[in-house]
Amino acid sequence: MQSQTNELKYYSSIKNWDFEDINYEEEYLTNWKFFEKISELTNKNSLCLDIGTGGGEKVLRNYPNVGMIIATDFSKEMISTAKENLKKYKKENVKFCVMDNVKMTFPDELFDLISARHTVINVKEIYRVLRKDGYIVIEGIHKNDCQELKDLFGGGQGYHDEESISEQDYKDLINAGFSKVNKVIISINEYYKSDNDLMALLLKTPILDDFEEGSFEEHIKSIDIKLFNEYVKKFKTEKGILLKRVLYGIIAQK
Repeated sequence: MQSQTNELKYYSSIKNWDFEDINYEEEYLTNWKFFEKISELTNKNSLCLDIGTGGGEKVLRNYPNVGMIIATDFSKEMISTAKENLKKYKKENVKFCVMDNVKMTFPDELFDLISARHTVINVKEIYRVLRKDGYIVIEGIHKNDCQELKDLFGGGQGYHDEESISEQDYKDLINAGFSKVNKVIISINEYYKSDNDLMALLLKTPILDDFEEGSFEEHIKSIDIKLFNEYVKKFKTEKGILLKRVLYGIIAQK
Protein backbone atom coordinates (compact mmCIF):
# COMPACT_ATOMS: atom_id res chain seq x y z
CA MET A 1 0.00 0.00 0.00
CA GLN A 2 2.86 2.40 0.87
CA SER A 3 4.47 1.67 -2.51
CA GLN A 4 1.22 2.52 -4.28
CA THR A 5 0.90 5.76 -2.27
CA ASN A 6 4.46 6.77 -3.15
CA GLU A 7 3.80 5.92 -6.80
CA LEU A 8 0.81 8.28 -6.82
CA LYS A 9 2.94 11.06 -5.29
CA TYR A 10 5.68 10.38 -7.81
CA TYR A 11 3.52 10.70 -10.91
CA SER A 12 1.49 13.56 -9.48
CA SER A 13 4.77 15.45 -9.15
CA ILE A 14 5.74 14.73 -12.79
CA LYS A 15 2.25 15.63 -14.16
CA ASN A 16 2.91 14.17 -17.63
CA TRP A 17 4.29 11.10 -19.35
CA ASP A 18 5.81 12.76 -22.41
CA PHE A 19 9.28 11.77 -23.62
CA GLU A 20 9.34 13.77 -26.85
CA ASP A 21 12.10 16.05 -25.57
CA ILE A 22 14.45 13.12 -24.91
CA ASN A 23 16.63 12.35 -27.94
CA TYR A 24 17.05 8.63 -28.47
CA GLU A 25 16.58 5.90 -31.07
CA GLU A 26 14.99 2.49 -30.63
CA GLU A 27 16.16 -0.76 -32.17
CA TYR A 28 13.56 -3.50 -31.68
CA LEU A 29 15.09 -6.96 -31.42
CA THR A 30 11.66 -8.56 -30.90
CA ASN A 31 8.77 -8.24 -33.35
CA TRP A 32 6.12 -7.11 -30.85
CA LYS A 33 4.84 -3.54 -30.58
CA PHE A 34 2.08 -2.50 -28.22
CA PHE A 35 -0.04 -0.27 -30.46
CA GLU A 36 0.38 -2.54 -33.48
CA LYS A 37 -1.12 -5.39 -31.46
CA ILE A 38 -4.03 -3.17 -30.42
CA SER A 39 -4.60 -2.29 -34.08
CA GLU A 40 -4.71 -5.98 -35.02
CA LEU A 41 -7.44 -6.66 -32.43
CA THR A 42 -9.72 -3.66 -32.98
CA ASN A 43 -11.82 -2.01 -35.69
CA LYS A 44 -13.50 1.35 -36.28
CA ASN A 45 -16.39 0.39 -33.97
CA SER A 46 -14.40 -0.93 -30.99
CA LEU A 47 -14.95 0.52 -27.53
CA CYS A 48 -11.58 0.60 -25.77
CA LEU A 49 -10.33 1.36 -22.28
CA ASP A 50 -6.76 2.56 -21.69
CA ILE A 51 -5.78 2.31 -18.02
CA GLY A 52 -2.83 4.12 -16.46
CA THR A 53 -2.87 6.54 -19.38
CA GLY A 54 -0.70 9.20 -17.71
CA GLY A 55 -0.93 12.49 -19.59
CA GLY A 56 -2.58 10.74 -22.53
CA GLU A 57 0.35 11.40 -24.86
CA LYS A 58 0.66 7.83 -26.14
CA VAL A 59 -3.09 7.38 -26.60
CA LEU A 60 -3.47 10.61 -28.55
CA ARG A 61 -0.46 9.96 -30.79
CA ASN A 62 -0.43 6.21 -31.28
CA TYR A 63 -3.82 4.60 -30.66
CA PRO A 64 -5.43 3.09 -33.78
CA ASN A 65 -8.69 4.35 -35.26
CA VAL A 66 -11.45 2.90 -33.05
CA GLY A 67 -14.99 3.90 -32.12
CA MET A 68 -14.26 5.31 -28.66
CA ILE A 69 -11.38 5.35 -26.18
CA ILE A 70 -11.94 5.95 -22.48
CA ALA A 71 -8.57 6.62 -20.84
CA THR A 72 -8.08 6.64 -17.07
CA ASP A 73 -5.39 7.37 -14.52
CA PHE A 74 -5.43 7.52 -10.71
CA SER A 75 -3.56 10.85 -10.69
CA LYS A 76 -5.74 13.96 -10.97
CA GLU A 77 -2.69 15.92 -12.14
CA MET A 78 -2.04 13.45 -14.97
CA ILE A 79 -5.65 13.58 -16.16
CA SER A 80 -5.57 17.38 -16.01
CA THR A 81 -2.55 17.27 -18.33
CA ALA A 82 -4.32 14.73 -20.57
CA LYS A 83 -7.34 17.01 -20.98
CA GLU A 84 -5.06 19.89 -21.96
CA ASN A 85 -3.32 17.64 -24.48
CA LEU A 86 -6.70 16.62 -25.89
CA LYS A 87 -7.40 20.25 -26.81
CA LYS A 88 -4.37 20.21 -29.11
CA TYR A 89 -5.31 16.96 -30.86
CA LYS A 90 -9.06 17.69 -30.98
CA LYS A 91 -10.06 14.03 -31.02
CA GLU A 92 -13.76 13.58 -30.33
CA ASN A 93 -13.53 9.84 -29.67
CA VAL A 94 -11.21 10.11 -26.62
CA LYS A 95 -12.45 10.75 -23.08
CA PHE A 96 -10.18 11.12 -20.02
CA CYS A 97 -11.23 10.53 -16.42
CA VAL A 98 -9.71 9.91 -12.99
CA MET A 99 -10.10 6.32 -11.82
CA ASP A 100 -8.22 3.70 -9.82
CA ASN A 101 -7.20 0.69 -11.96
CA VAL A 102 -7.64 -1.59 -8.98
CA LYS A 103 -11.30 -0.70 -8.39
CA MET A 104 -13.04 0.49 -11.54
CA THR A 105 -16.58 1.85 -11.56
CA PHE A 106 -17.55 0.74 -15.08
CA PRO A 107 -20.46 -1.70 -15.59
CA ASP A 108 -19.84 -5.36 -16.44
CA GLU A 109 -18.87 -6.47 -19.96
CA LEU A 110 -18.57 -2.98 -21.44
CA PHE A 111 -15.31 -2.91 -23.42
CA ASP A 112 -14.09 -4.72 -26.52
CA LEU A 113 -10.42 -4.18 -25.61
CA ILE A 114 -8.48 -2.93 -22.60
CA SER A 115 -4.92 -1.65 -22.95
CA ALA A 116 -2.51 -1.35 -20.03
CA ARG A 117 0.99 0.01 -20.56
CA HIS A 118 3.46 0.18 -17.67
CA THR A 119 0.77 0.34 -14.99
CA VAL A 120 -0.74 -1.60 -12.10
CA ILE A 121 -3.62 -3.89 -13.06
CA ASN A 122 -6.37 -5.83 -11.31
CA VAL A 123 -7.10 -8.79 -13.59
CA LYS A 124 -10.42 -9.60 -11.91
CA GLU A 125 -11.68 -6.08 -12.62
CA ILE A 126 -10.39 -6.28 -16.18
CA TYR A 127 -12.17 -9.59 -16.70
CA ARG A 128 -15.37 -8.14 -15.27
CA VAL A 129 -15.55 -5.09 -17.56
CA LEU A 130 -14.47 -6.91 -20.74
CA ARG A 131 -17.08 -8.26 -23.13
CA LYS A 132 -17.11 -11.96 -24.02
CA ASP A 133 -14.23 -12.64 -26.46
CA GLY A 134 -12.71 -9.23 -25.58
CA TYR A 135 -8.96 -8.69 -25.23
CA ILE A 136 -6.50 -7.25 -22.73
CA VAL A 137 -3.19 -6.04 -24.17
CA ILE A 138 -0.42 -5.42 -21.63
CA GLU A 139 3.08 -4.01 -21.91
CA GLY A 140 5.19 -3.86 -18.79
CA ILE A 141 8.71 -3.61 -17.45
CA HIS A 142 10.48 -6.96 -17.15
CA LYS A 143 12.60 -7.81 -14.12
CA ASN A 144 15.74 -7.84 -16.34
CA ASP A 145 15.13 -4.38 -17.81
CA CYS A 146 18.27 -2.20 -17.83
CA GLN A 147 20.10 -5.02 -16.06
CA GLU A 148 23.61 -3.61 -16.54
CA LEU A 149 22.56 -0.24 -15.17
CA LYS A 150 20.76 -1.72 -12.17
CA ASP A 151 23.67 -4.07 -11.44
CA LEU A 152 25.99 -1.07 -11.30
CA PHE A 153 23.65 0.84 -8.95
CA GLY A 154 22.81 -2.27 -6.93
CA GLY A 155 19.04 -1.94 -7.28
CA GLY A 156 16.12 -0.53 -9.20
CA GLN A 157 12.67 -1.36 -10.48
CA GLY A 158 11.88 -5.02 -9.80
CA TYR A 159 15.55 -5.76 -9.05
CA HIS A 160 14.89 -7.58 -5.76
CA ASP A 161 11.54 -9.16 -6.69
CA GLU A 162 11.41 -12.88 -5.94
CA GLU A 163 8.78 -13.32 -8.66
CA SER A 164 8.68 -10.97 -11.64
CA ILE A 165 5.60 -8.88 -12.39
CA SER A 166 5.39 -10.55 -15.80
CA GLU A 167 4.97 -13.97 -14.17
CA GLN A 168 2.47 -12.59 -11.67
CA ASP A 169 0.37 -11.04 -14.46
CA TYR A 170 0.48 -14.23 -16.51
CA LYS A 171 -0.65 -16.44 -13.62
CA ASP A 172 -3.30 -13.95 -12.48
CA LEU A 173 -4.83 -13.78 -15.97
CA ILE A 174 -5.10 -17.56 -16.17
CA ASN A 175 -6.56 -17.78 -12.67
CA ALA A 176 -9.08 -15.03 -13.49
CA GLY A 177 -10.54 -17.19 -16.26
CA PHE A 178 -9.05 -15.83 -19.48
CA SER A 179 -9.23 -18.53 -22.15
CA LYS A 180 -6.11 -17.59 -24.11
CA VAL A 181 -3.03 -15.98 -22.56
CA ASN A 182 0.14 -15.37 -24.57
CA LYS A 183 3.27 -13.73 -23.18
CA VAL A 184 6.39 -12.54 -24.98
CA ILE A 185 9.67 -11.04 -23.76
CA ILE A 186 10.53 -7.87 -25.71
CA SER A 187 14.15 -6.80 -26.21
CA ILE A 188 14.93 -3.25 -27.33
CA ASN A 189 18.23 -1.42 -27.66
CA GLU A 190 17.82 2.28 -26.92
CA TYR A 191 20.58 4.72 -27.92
CA TYR A 192 20.60 8.07 -26.09
CA LYS A 193 22.18 10.97 -27.95
CA SER A 194 23.81 12.57 -24.89
CA ASP A 195 24.41 12.20 -21.16
CA ASN A 196 21.62 14.71 -20.57
CA ASP A 197 19.13 12.66 -22.57
CA LEU A 198 19.86 9.51 -20.58
CA MET A 199 19.73 11.42 -17.30
CA ALA A 200 16.38 12.95 -18.33
CA LEU A 201 14.98 9.43 -18.73
CA LEU A 202 16.28 8.29 -15.35
CA LEU A 203 14.88 11.38 -13.63
CA LYS A 204 11.44 10.84 -15.12
CA THR A 205 11.09 7.07 -14.68
CA PRO A 206 11.48 4.68 -11.72
CA ILE A 207 14.16 2.55 -13.44
CA LEU A 208 16.51 3.10 -10.50
CA ASP A 209 13.77 3.40 -7.91
CA ASP A 210 11.03 1.07 -6.64
CA PHE A 211 8.96 3.94 -5.21
CA GLU A 212 10.77 3.62 -1.91
CA GLU A 213 10.96 7.42 -1.92
CA GLY A 214 7.83 9.51 -1.90
CA SER A 215 8.32 12.18 -4.54
CA PHE A 216 9.98 13.16 -7.78
CA GLU A 217 12.33 15.52 -5.92
CA GLU A 218 13.51 12.73 -3.61
CA HIS A 219 14.02 10.47 -6.63
CA ILE A 220 16.38 13.02 -8.21
CA LYS A 221 18.57 12.99 -5.09
CA SER A 222 18.86 9.19 -5.22
CA ILE A 223 20.87 9.06 -8.47
CA ASP A 224 24.61 8.68 -7.88
CA ILE A 225 26.39 10.87 -10.44
CA LYS A 226 29.68 8.97 -10.19
CA LEU A 227 27.97 5.69 -11.00
CA PHE A 228 26.01 7.36 -13.78
CA ASN A 229 29.21 8.65 -15.39
CA GLU A 230 30.77 5.21 -15.07
CA TYR A 231 27.84 3.68 -16.96
CA VAL A 232 28.00 6.33 -19.70
CA LYS A 233 31.72 5.73 -20.24
CA LYS A 234 31.22 1.96 -20.50
CA PHE A 235 28.20 1.97 -22.82
CA LYS A 236 28.89 4.90 -25.12
CA THR A 237 28.74 3.81 -28.77
CA GLU A 238 28.73 5.49 -32.19
CA LYS A 239 24.91 5.37 -32.13
CA GLY A 240 24.71 6.87 -28.66
CA ILE A 241 24.67 5.66 -25.06
CA LEU A 242 23.25 2.13 -25.09
CA LEU A 243 20.50 1.15 -22.67
CA LYS A 244 19.29 -2.45 -23.01
CA ARG A 245 15.55 -2.52 -22.37
CA VAL A 246 13.62 -5.68 -21.57
CA LEU A 247 9.84 -5.47 -21.52
CA TYR A 248 7.08 -8.05 -21.57
CA GLY A 249 3.92 -8.13 -23.62
CA ILE A 250 0.78 -10.12 -22.88
CA ILE A 251 -2.36 -10.60 -24.92
CA ALA A 252 -5.25 -12.41 -23.24
CA GLN A 253 -8.75 -13.14 -24.50
CA LYS A 254 -11.81 -13.54 -22.31
